[in-house]
Amino acid sequence: MSESAAPSLTIGFIGLGRMGSPMARLLIDGGHRVLGFDLAPEALTHLAEAGGTPVHSAGEAAAADVVVLMLPDSTVVTAVLRDHDVVAALAADSIVIDMSSSEPMRTRELAGELAERGIHLVDAPVSGGVRGAETGKLTIMVGGEAGIVARVMPVLELLGRPVRAGDVGAGHAVKALNNLMSATHLWVTSEAMIAGQKFGLDPEVMLSVFNGSSGRSGSTENKWPNFVLPGGYDSGFGLRLMLKDMLIATALARAVGVEPALGDEAVQLWSRAADDLEPTADHTEVARWIGSSAHPSGH
Repeated sequence: MSESAAPSLTIGFIGLGRMGSPMARLLIDGGHRVLGFDLAPEALTHLAEAGGTPVHSAGEAAAADVVVLMLPDSTVVTAVLRDHDVVAALAADSIVIDMSSSEPMRTRELAGELAERGIHLVDAPVSGGVRGAETGKLTIMVGGEAGIVARVMPVLELLGRPVRAGDVGAGHAVKALNNLMSATHLWVTSEAMIAGQKFGLDPEVMLSVFNGSSGRSGSTENKWPNFVLPGGYDSGFGLRLMLKDMLIATALARAVGVEPALGDEAVQLWSRAADDLEPTADHTEVARWIGSSAHPSGH
């Protein structure tokens, strides 16, 4: 994308964690002025070192052409967008991009509230983890009015590959559904890989066969070879964040009249692992847990 296609904007960035910090840096490198806010002082220091402008409140960050949120969940997003200082700072015709993994029904509710003040909400959750955030190769699932999405596409393209999924809430819906699928195939892949190894099969040979066969998935192509077999368990996406997205997906299914039988079973299994593992555990740690004595045979 040429520089002429992306005029310089003032972008408020709220939430400079493991994902938000490198994303903000990419926006700065893309020629935008970034006003960043986070509760962690070190995050503000990193932003300043990258050429951004640290601010001391979400309200200060909201005084921008575009406001990006990279926060833990819908509850935090709602609290920020209803904060008095943020409400006062958001200008009419400004655009809020919620890149958190939020709940699609609550996203639609917030979009309605903002629209009453002439403010636009776009949901744009991401897939690709910390490495994707650092390299600008995130998959970005975008929900919003087509004309408004078009206005922020040059910003999103600095972060990865944005795909408009539909109207407001569509991005958050497809992200949650994707992660329910991802979590489910990581679990069954881990059971299959561990069973094969105990039988005496070479894990590299198994992955080669699976990746050339119908068992292929993101778990066989990426998670097992890159994070499980090397023993790093460091994909950059937390186990509890995955479980949160799974719960959003199963709740969405019920809301539209679909009974998520396998999804519910997957949620129960992941919940057991979450209870046993450290709060900071990476989601790929479930593979180690499945093969450990902490995971009793049978369910």
